[in-house]
Amino acid sequence: MAISISVVVLLLILAVIFLRSGGLKVSHALVCALLGFFLAGTSMAPTIHSGLTATADIVSGLRP
Repeated sequence: MAISISVVVLLLILAVIFLRSGGLKVSHALVCALLGFFLAGTSMAPTIHSGLTATADIVSGLRP
C-alpha cells in the first residue's frame, strides 16, 4: 500500500507539472491515465466516486 501511495503522489506531481507547462503530449496523457488507474486502487476511490456522483447529480438538476 505504501508503494501505491508513493506512486500516486509522484504521478500527481508529474501531472500538475505537465498541465502547467502547456500542451498535452502523449507522455503527459499516459501519466494522467496512470494516475487515474492508481487512484482507483487506493482507499480514496470511494470518496472520489461519491463526490463525482454528487456533483453530476447537482449539475443534472440545474435548469437554464
